[in-house]
Amino acid sequence: MKYKIGDIIEGKVTGIQAYGVFISLDKNTQGLIHISECRHGYVTDLDGFIQIDDEVEAKIIDIDEYTGKISLSLRAMEKLPIPPYPAKRKRRKRRYVPQIGFDTLKQKIPAWIEEAKEDEKVRKSIGE
Repeated sequence: MKYKIGDIIEGKVTGIQAYGVFISLDKNTQGLIHISECRHGYVTDLDGFIQIDDEVEAKIIDIDEYTGKISLSLRAMEKLPIPPYPAKRKRRKRRYVPQIGFDTLKQKIPAWIEEAKEDEKVRKSIGE
């Protein structure tokens, strides 16, 4: 049987390694599902995900023209998970803050000047 990229095939799991799953496509042809092509997201352990002798349906994503190795994907068969978008943040209305400006300084400066003059008198009387 001649395989093409994009074909959806059915095969049997013949081996599981840390890097992927071997699938028997027919009597003479094997393919590999790399661990990154098993499903969307991060896969840490293939043993809990798939078992030997399981029948799987996968998509051919690459065929090496020199070696004839077939790369398969289960992830390509799944719908892309839609991430939940955060709720739209409401814009806060700015509170009106009256502009005070320099009026408060204007009111306090005379008192500060008097206080400084008194401090100067005390220093002169002490002899500093």
